[in-house]
Amino acid sequence: MDVEVKKVKGCSATKVSYITHGCLTMDRLHLLPVPSFKSGFTTCALINVPAIEHVPLEDPSLGVHKITSRTNHPLVTPPSTTAHSLVDQETGANTLALSDSSTDPKQAWEALYPRGSINPSGKIPGGFGFYLAGPKDFADKLTIEGGATHVVLSYRMMLQHDWEWVKGGKLPGIFGGEGDTSYSCTGGQQQHRCQCFNIRPMWRANGQGELYTYLPLLDSNRDRLSAVPPYSKQNPDYGMSVGRGAFSFDAAVGNWISLAFRVKLNEIGQEDGQLELFVEGKSVIHAVGLVFRTSNTSRIKGAHFQTFFGGHTEDWASPKDQRAWFTDVTGAVVG
Repeated sequence: MDVEVKKVKGCSATKVSYITHGCLTMDRLHLLPVPSFKSGFTTCALINVPAIEHVPLEDPSLGVHKITSRTNHPLVTPPSTTAHSLVDQETGANTLALSDSSTDPKQAWEALYPRGSINPSGKIPGGFGFYLAGPKDFADKLTIEGGATHVVLSYRMMLQHDWEWVKGGKLPGIFGGEGDTSYSCTGGQQQHRCQCFNIRPMWRANGQGELYTYLPLLDSNRDRLSAVPPYSKQNPDYGMSVGRGAFSFDAAVGNWISLAFRVKLNEIGQEDGQLELFVEGKSVIHAVGLVFRTSNTSRIKGAHFQTFFGGHTEDWASPKDQRAWFTDVTGAVVG
């Protein structure tokens, strides 16, 4: 059904399409920000649409594998959302708004970032890491010959209410490539870069958001990603920072936000791949003319569900024990 939603003063009223589930509502476009799709899955109980399979937020059901050693991702009851401030766009005044907790999830994976932790391989391991293929039917559609080349993967996340950003850190994203080489595009790897891709969001100082990408090392990819506003650059040793400042993670402090990744693979021999990031249903980063693969055996493989502070040096480390929560994992085959 359509529901009239009044925005804060200074913004226009809008209509938002909601999916109803009992007395609860949630905008399905936050997790599935495409007009149509062929099939998919979700762990979100609030989404009830045709062709979407409901599965539990559990490792076996979601094809979790290659779990990073010395880390874990316990399934917990996350804390309630908190009050947050709204800024009047005309006057600049701050007002306190109570968050609507009606769509708060009942379960979530918890990431712990201990004080002094910088990444899972550091002296003090922090966060967690694993790969997620999705339920068997979804995973099969991705990996079979001639399989899906256009996919959306999404989730919701929340940071603890007194979160401290420091210099930055990584969050879960999407990956793919040729066979086991698809796991090679991370951690500064330079080999096999034409046989894999890895795209993860990253928070920077003060909550600035960006995409941190590993794509085939081609001039065309560098040029097109470098053109993404407001700021993008090729890092000398690691991945490429894309669209830094295009969005902020501030809203995730004490509240749930959705992140959705849309990847459309290029045709072999063509520069026509597409990459798009949606935050709360809004497209914030969009790049076209990309090359994700140079072989038909390269596939979208699923989610690289990794998060940590860093960076690889101590000045990136979490200044205290901090926690984040992740839930409502969703995937859809678009084409």
